[in-house]
Amino acid sequence: MRPSTIGIVGAGQLGRMLALAGYPLGLRCLFLDRSPDAPGAQVAPILLGELQDAGRLAELASKSDVITFDWENVPSTVLAPLEKLTAIRPSPRALEVSQDRLHEKALFASLRIPVAAHATVDSKDDLLRAAREIGLPGVLKTRRLGYDGKGQFVIRHAEHIDAAWASIGGTGLIYEKFQVFSREVSLVGARSAAGKIVYYPLSANTHSGGVLRYSIAPYVNVALERAARRYLRKVMEALAYVGVLAIEFFIVKGKLVANEMAPRVHNSGHWTIDGCVTSQFENHLRAICDLPLGDTRALGHTVMVNFLGLMPDRERLLGIDGLAFHDYGKEPRPGRKLGHCTVVRSSPAARNLALAQTLKLIEWS
Repeated sequence: MRPSTIGIVGAGQLGRMLALAGYPLGLRCLFLDRSPDAPGAQVAPILLGELQDAGRLAELASKSDVITFDWENVPSTVLAPLEKLTAIRPSPRALEVSQDRLHEKALFASLRIPVAAHATVDSKDDLLRAAREIGLPGVLKTRRLGYDGKGQFVIRHAEHIDAAWASIGGTGLIYEKFQVFSREVSLVGARSAAGKIVYYPLSANTHSGGVLRYSIAPYVNVALERAARRYLRKVMEALAYVGVLAIEFFIVKGKLVANEMAPRVHNSGHWTIDGCVTSQFENHLRAICDLPLGDTRALGHTVMVNFLGLMPDRERLLGIDGLAFHDYGKEPRPGRKLGHCTVVRSSPAARNLALAQTLKLIEWS
């Protein structure tokens, strides 16, 4: 019997969109989250509790045919007992690798996927040595729990080292050579338990302060897309991965350098809701529920723009022909992802015009 109830750890906007994608398939979602006002709780039932609470996780597992994640930083030690109760997809092993930047880079390197030169840092002496041997500029990062630019400090000159150490210094850090890149791109794909893989078109992403502002897709570069697919396949097969996986890359001197991976649906793939035959959210559910994967073909040329900190004037944005508006149901807060919009056009030029029109109506906080 195919799964019909999906337990989701975390009820943020990713979980919300998973639940909404599940209803047309006859799938129902059950969340675990600490907040009764979380975005996912507005569209599906929720168990209240901490995301690392072993008892609540066991209750979620007992009520679900398969477990997946909106938030992937649940310790593998807490997840291990759940595998006796239900399927966990993606696997705890995939989550464990992605939770630590050093382990993530080690996996990439073992698969011959290019990464930035890097070194582990557990003391200020380690940082001084890494800066000397790898060179400046560089980026000091926490190995765990960093996202959207948090837990990072760019060290451009030697005199910045003291400030970097004062900001995030301690054990469990990584120093990476700063990458001078021409674009940031990402590839999203889905893999079934039987090993079938589908890929979405490459997207080009524009960030500020480590937070995604907007994505355009498809980003047409045959050689880079071929390389990105090869790298994504290597990671998925190495981890026996089931579900949607995203890898973010820098384009450095015309080549891809892997930055990080996300073992879940990804912000740079939100454009697929309106811009592809099958969204990343639907394909994640199809994959973890052993359903056939859907067509990932693009319907046109799409732009997706995040709403950060402030919600824009809905009426004015909806005046743009064909614009799709997505409100996550969150309270405004500086820098918080509150929603997004997408516009699909028949050509890159028309898409770029729609992007310019959209950006005029959005204020980021």
